[in-house]
This record gives sequence, C-alpha cells and structure tokens, in this order.
Amino acid sequence: MHRRIIVPSALAASLLLAIPASAADFTPGAPGIGDSYYPASGNGGYDVSHYDLRLTYQPATDLLEGTATILATTKQNLSRFNLDLGLKVSEVRVNGRVARFATSGSHELEVTPAVPLEKNRQVSIVVRYAGKPSEVKIDGWTAWARTPDGGVAAQEPDSAAWWFPSNDHPLDKATFDVSVAVPDGTQAISNGVLQSQSSRLGWTRFNWRSNKPQATYLATLAVGKFDITTDRTANGLPVLNAYSKDLGDNAGAARASIERTTEVAEWLESVFGPYPFNALGGYVPNVTSGFALETQTRPFYSPRQFANGANVSVVVHELAHQWYGDSVSVHGWKDIWVNEGFARYSQWLWSEKEGEGTAQELADYVYATRTAQDPFWTVRPGDPGPDDQFHIAVYDRGALALQALRNEIGDEDFFTILKGWPQRFAYGNARVADFVRYAEQVSGKPLAALFDTWLYEPSKPSAPAAAAVGPSAPAAAPASGGPAGRAAAPKPVQPKSWKKIAATNSVHESGERGGH
Repeated sequence: MHRRIIVPSALAASLLLAIPASAADFTPGAPGIGDSYYPASGNGGYDVSHYDLRLTYQPATDLLEGTATILATTKQNLSRFNLDLGLKVSEVRVNGRVARFATSGSHELEVTPAVPLEKNRQVSIVVRYAGKPSEVKIDGWTAWARTPDGGVAAQEPDSAAWWFPSNDHPLDKATFDVSVAVPDGTQAISNGVLQSQSSRLGWTRFNWRSNKPQATYLATLAVGKFDITTDRTANGLPVLNAYSKDLGDNAGAARASIERTTEVAEWLESVFGPYPFNALGGYVPNVTSGFALETQTRPFYSPRQFANGANVSVVVHELAHQWYGDSVSVHGWKDIWVNEGFARYSQWLWSEKEGEGTAQELADYVYATRTAQDPFWTVRPGDPGPDDQFHIAVYDRGALALQALRNEIGDEDFFTILKGWPQRFAYGNARVADFVRYAEQVSGKPLAALFDTWLYEPSKPSAPAAAAVGPSAPAAAPASGGPAGRAAAPKPVQPKSWKKIAATNSVHESGERGGH
C-alpha cells in the first residue's frame, strides 16, 4: 500500500487553503457607486446581471407588493451591501438564507447576509417589499405619477427606488423580467417583449422581458387602461404602442406621432446603425407632466407633448436615445452630453431629411439668436453640473458641437463616427472623453481644442466670419470648427422645423427635481 506523506510545509499550505478569510477581510460595500453628481446613487461591492420582478399593483389604492430576485456577482469580500429602495421591506434572503437588513438615509437598504460573501462569487438576493409609491418622497421629490386609472414610474436620473430594489446607477446595467398582476380590465406596460399574459380570479398578469443590458432608470412601469396597437417591423421586431383611454383632445395627435415609430426607427438605423434591442414602441399615459423619457425599447411620452398637434420630432429624439443613452449609457451623470447632444442633433438631421431646415441652418439659427450675454453660453455641456444637467444648452449647444465637428472633419468621417460609436460601446458605458478620442481615431485629426471650445468654455465661441450674424456677431475672425461656413448673410430665417423642435425642449423637465 502506497502512503502519501505530507511534509510539514505542504501540510501548512493545505491548512491555509482550508481556512476562510478572516472577518477583517470582509468589508461593507460603498453606499454609493461614486458618481460625482449624485454620490448616494448606486452602490459598491457588486454587479447585477439580472432583475426578476414579480409584482402586484392595485390602482384603486396605489398599493404595490413585490418580490424581487436579483442575480449579482460580488466585486469584493462583502460583509454587507446596500440596495436602493424607498418602499418598506419585510424580508431579505441572500443565497436562500434569511439576512438582516436595516434602512438608512432616504433610500438605502443595508443588507447583512448570514454568511459574508467572498469576492467574485455569484449571489442571489430576494427582497419582499410593499408600499404606496405615490407616498414615497426621496430628497423631496417623486418619480411615481398617479393617474386616474393607475400609476407610472418614469423619471431621470432616478425612478427605480419607487418600485423595485436595485443598484440604481447606469454603470450597473442588467437584463429584466417584469411580471405584474393588475385587476382585470387594466394593463401593465413595461420594457421589451410581452412574453405572455394570463387571467385568474379577477387579476391579469403581464410578463415582460428586456433581454439586453438596461440601466435601472430606463426600466419603466405603467398601469392603467390603454388602447394598444401591435405590429412587426420589416425585420420582425415586435412593435407595441399604448395610449391611455382618457387622453382627451391630445389622443389623435399622440397616435399620429407615435404610430410613426417604426418609420423613424428605420431611418435612424441608416444614421446610427442596427437597432440595438428586442422590441420597439412607446406609451402615453394620462399624466399631467410635460416631459418625455427614453425608457428602453418603449419611450414614455406625456400627453402635453402633443398639445399643439402631432410632433414626430419628439419621437425622433426619444428613439435616438435607444442608441445614444440606452445602448451606450453615461459612465457618470456628468457625461450627459453623450445622450442629449446626439438626441437633439438627430432632430436636426430629421429636419434636414424632411426638407424643413438643414442641420446647418438650425445651427446658424441657434448661434445667431443667443447673444454673447445669454447665460446659455455659461453652461458647459461636457460637464454642466447637477443643477444644469438638463439645461437647454446641453441640448442645443451640445448639438452645435456636433455640427462644428461635422464641418471640421467632413460628412464621410462624421457619419462613420455616428454609426461606429454605438457599435464600439454597445450595451456599455462611456465618457465624453471617450467620444473625443474615438472621433480623433476615425478622422485622424486632433479635435480636443474643438470640443473644448464647444463643450467646456463658459462663453460664446467665436465662429467663422461667414456665420457671424445677428446682434452678437464677433468682430474678429474666428477659431476653426464653428457652426457654419457659408457666405455671410443677414440674421438666419427661422427654419420651418424650429417650432416643433422647440416644443420638445421640455422632454426631460418634469418639474419635480431641480433642472428636470
């Protein structure tokens, strides 16, 4: 019989391998993910891959009951970790075992698992919770809107904490299954594809799936009574649009706009490349707000967006975000220009396509009608600050930067960049600086100075003499890369598309929080 002899040094090593890390090696995950604008947003120590939400909602009382199963991977040895949630929790389990939990701050759920979690391990977290979302205020505001027949979760930069526990920051994207039971005769609308629905004992359950990474603020829930239209695109994608049954005089204009979603998406594919998700559509609940939001695969639109008639421009804006903002998301909220500057510029390109004013003419008009003294020019789209995150300058001055880029590098490279960027960073996150580097790589030109001028200098940039129109025209010849390069002309005539584009200026202004 052969006996294995373990020498002392080998024995010591094997014992070391058998001994778990000491308690001192396990530390709490950070209560914030590190965003410079919103330090309390998100959490540290883990990364979520999937949310499975099983909900019941009663419109009459606004009572939401939920069981959330969260699949994640630890990024450090965790003694404790946080989730973001504003509703009341009754039980938390981690890897099947009951965990201790406590609340802190305005939305922090602190979870202490029965056994500390080692780094790089998969973990399942189950949270049972309930409450009335409309009664939850976080930092004095709400992302939940009550409607006459239900409720809606749609807001930026936060909305998840009102209806499910999460790592609430765009840096931690995940796939979603959302199952919602509502009283018969009521519908539940969410992201992605409606997998199935079934009725039992007076309740109907809707099962939705969003199968590509999705930021938590882009997850949406709308419960109410809707007229629903369905179709498929030429490529077979399911299209679902939903309209509240009580939109009143805005109903026709809303439908006339949103029913063109497929047409707009097909055109955007010619500009930005293949559509990145598994479904298409939009919804209009009966809310009193005036904003719209690029909730993934199914943008949210307020009825007031259509108060003056059909407006396809707002559909262009929100669908453009599916590439710029949803598939490629901000790394931090300071990078908001990589969302909003491009969504606004897509409206300019749509105007160009429709023969209602070229992007150049729109750029000239914006530049000429904003005097050098206008505070518009003090906002820096590349880092506007949390109070000005959704300032009109992020949109219009942000679009001016893109027109300046287009003039500097020419259409061929410019449109190559617009298509290439969503492919380079698909389903991930990116900074403003990443776009600058990418544009330099594609064009072969140094562009840092151009972007610094249009995104960071807190003053009205100089422009080529040919664009020096209007009362604020600079007397001196300009730096390169201005918004126009045509022959000198009087103050530009307002492009035909301008009023429709300007009517969408409130797309992300809910009035509930700061500059929204």
